[in-house]
Amino acid sequence: MVSGFIRTWDEHMLKGTRDGILRKVQPVSIHGQVSWDVHFTDVEDPDGQITVARIGPEAVIGNNLEPGDRIQVEYLVGQAVRVTRLVSTT
Repeated sequence: MVSGFIRTWDEHMLKGTRDGILRKVQPVSIHGQVSWDVHFTDVEDPDGQITVARIGPEAVIGNNLEPGDRIQVEYLVGQAVRVTRLVSTT
């Protein structure tokens, strides 16, 4: 949480992707259905505002997500639908 505010969705993105730096993954169970809250910051502002994307674990591409990993979040109609761990090419 930064400055007492967590942004839970990207209000401007109907379809597209957004790169980020993973801060944490928190499992959430609602009536027995497990989802993950993926907390990340923007690549260009790693110390900036935290965004949370709630997705099902089946929508995570790439094994062993760790804090500090670079990720890409895919949005459709304003909702996160996939998180992919990006492999560093350097």
